[in-house]
Amino acid sequence: ENTRHTEPDSRRTVHRTLCFRMLASIQRVFTQQGNIISIGSRRAMSSSVGSEKSFRFAGCQMKVSTDSELNRQRATTLVAEAASNGAQVIALPECWNCPYSNGAFPKYAETCPEVPRAHDDDAGTRSADAVGESSLLLAALAKRHGVYLIGGSVPERATDSRIYNTCLMYGPDGVLLAKHRKMHLFDIDVPGKMTFRESDTLSAGNQITAVQTKYGKFGIGICYDLRFPEYAQLLAIDYGCEFLCYPGAFNTTTGPAHWELLLRGRAVDNQLYVAAVSPARDPDSSYQAWGHSTVVDPWGVVVSTTEHEEAIVYADVDLKRVHEVRQQIPVRTQKRHDIYSSPAPAK
Repeated sequence: ENTRHTEPDSRRTVHRTLCFRMLASIQRVFTQQGNIISIGSRRAMSSSVGSEKSFRFAGCQMKVSTDSELNRQRATTLVAEAASNGAQVIALPECWNCPYSNGAFPKYAETCPEVPRAHDDDAGTRSADAVGESSLLLAALAKRHGVYLIGGSVPERATDSRIYNTCLMYGPDGVLLAKHRKMHLFDIDVPGKMTFRESDTLSAGNQITAVQTKYGKFGIGICYDLRFPEYAQLLAIDYGCEFLCYPGAFNTTTGPAHWELLLRGRAVDNQLYVAAVSPARDPDSSYQAWGHSTVVDPWGVVVSTTEHEEAIVYADVDLKRVHEVRQQIPVRTQKRHDIYSSPAPAK
């Protein structure tokens, strides 16, 4: 098999830095609610898990084209395949409905729904007149397969005409659970290698996204959000997340250097699972995605990954492992708040 599979070895905030004070003031998003690597038709599968703290995750490393309808068809096929292989939590990549480029973001931007309130149960699944086709498809796929669907990201056109890079997460009933707008915009300049400014077309989100599921609490970020340890630490400590998912499209400059390093760093620092789902690489695209969708466990071990081709990466996630690691190396209770300011774990 052309796959790589590695098994693992194995109070509320007291003081905050200025960054944490700023993040904590942002509106919080609270909502209700393995290891397989698939490349083409070749698969390697491990046994599934069944407890309520365990689930099978699938990251769909999808090849994205300029044809929106084709992209929706491909997403439908990959989600169905993942669900048929026992996945209960499925994620799509960043910008799965369009190419990743400043020129494409306004062209492909859609209206996205808002998370429904208690008295507005259909707000997350309204008609095509109210939301775009990608949102409707995600809701339908989640309900059809009875899965949690982390919908990668799509360019969202807001009511004020601003464009955001937005992730929608749906529950097994097809109801929208969370809406995360990318908080940190990808503005970089590596001379001779990579220059990109998302801020030329996109606006930054300002909500922290933590989602209660029947398995535990999930945190959502998008791509460049991964580079900011403060956000991951806030999700882990203030919001109690045990699983972080980052749809992301690192490139062939930053990917080889930092992709796995950052994923393992976020996992080890916060002693939780981290998953990142990339688009597959398209040799004809102006933006070359790194691929290598990956899942890392709380010990920092890469439990599932792949190369750059279209693939589905699966991992059997047992959130009890989070608590085991935190008990074995109890850094959360050993922080020196008398010397430095840092979030303290809630009781």
